[in-house]
Amino acid sequence: MAIWGIGVSVYFVAVIFRTSLGVAGLDAAERFQVNASALSTFSILQLLVYAGMQIPVGLLVDRLGTKRVLTIGVVLFTAGQLGFAFSPSYGTALASRALLGCGDAMTFISVLRLGTRWFPARRGPMVAQLAGLAGMAGNLVSTLVLARLLHGIGWTAAFAGSALAGVVVLALLLLFLKDHPEGHEPEPFPHQGAAYVRRQIAASWREPGTRLGLWVHFTTQFPAMVFLLLWGLPFLVEAQGLSRATAGELLTLVVLSNMVVGLVYGQIVARHHEARLPLALSTVGATALMWAATLAYPGDRAPMWLLVTLCAVLGACGPASMLGFDFARPANPPERQGTASGITNMGGFVASMTTLFAVGVLLDATGDDYTIAFSCVFVLQAVGVSQILRLRSRAARRERERLVASRVETVHVPA
Repeated sequence: MAIWGIGVSVYFVAVIFRTSLGVAGLDAAERFQVNASALSTFSILQLLVYAGMQIPVGLLVDRLGTKRVLTIGVVLFTAGQLGFAFSPSYGTALASRALLGCGDAMTFISVLRLGTRWFPARRGPMVAQLAGLAGMAGNLVSTLVLARLLHGIGWTAAFAGSALAGVVVLALLLLFLKDHPEGHEPEPFPHQGAAYVRRQIAASWREPGTRLGLWVHFTTQFPAMVFLLLWGLPFLVEAQGLSRATAGELLTLVVLSNMVVGLVYGQIVARHHEARLPLALSTVGATALMWAATLAYPGDRAPMWLLVTLCAVLGACGPASMLGFDFARPANPPERQGTASGITNMGGFVASMTTLFAVGVLLDATGDDYTIAFSCVFVLQAVGVSQILRLRSRAARRERERLVASRVETVHVPA
């Protein structure tokens, strides 16, 4: 727990930095004098780098181990947060967010790998949900602490001061983190070349469980990610007429709901593995229903009870996205876990990046009509659900075959 906790603390800080723009979106638009499309470019570029790095990071984790990859990640995302604090222009701020996204990309897969090394396989779902829970705690720090600092001590001091957290976790990481328990060293890695990398990626992708995990992650994560990362605060303030303080409380509700639901989903899946897909699809359905009710509500503004319900339901998106790893994990052997996790983790961030861009473009095109802009959520959900339904039977059949094969091997192991 102590070793794993160090890795989780790195992910915790990475999420604080990742979501810091979510509470500073309106301030950033004013500081850099940009419109909605340009503002969304901050998060789009950050997520583009993040998503593009997932497979390379997975390969690096499989090859170099957790400690080295996390160390590189901390240095990069801390430099990005510090650069964002002192950026004098829109261009340098964009470069800083790209650097932050590159470092952030190295954290979550590394923490998942650390969990598989330090905990038994049966604890996998719960350990993954707890890691996600720590990430949501980082989001909570953004909405509660960083937002107040931003409006209390100003842009530069708030962002530069938060960068000190990166220095703290870097020290913990270098002093105490270990890749694996003593006596449980992984098998030596073969010579790595381009051909090996292609085989590693191709073998992971051929598994239906990996692809199903990607589409589950794609379909479930992005509604809450887009809301928390950038567009939630402007939607609540500009479209719903709430004060910044009230909007901040609703963003906090999303995070708190995520933390509670994560614990519940982790316990359910640990005890009932077959509940993975029903939980994922029910979360998608509930999210679509609440967005439809909010956007189609007659009148200029939705009532507070509906906004509260929407935010509570959005809180389930993060835990549901973690279920994607529960499809990819049993589909791949230990030496491909990092690569398979990287492929899965791309899903939600590609969907989030697409939605961030679409919402920004539609807001500019329609004169800030949030109803039309947020309707793009339904399009991506429909695409994702169609792919989940297409892959579910093949993934389930392949998983059963692997389970039977492992039992046969166990029975025939000599005493």
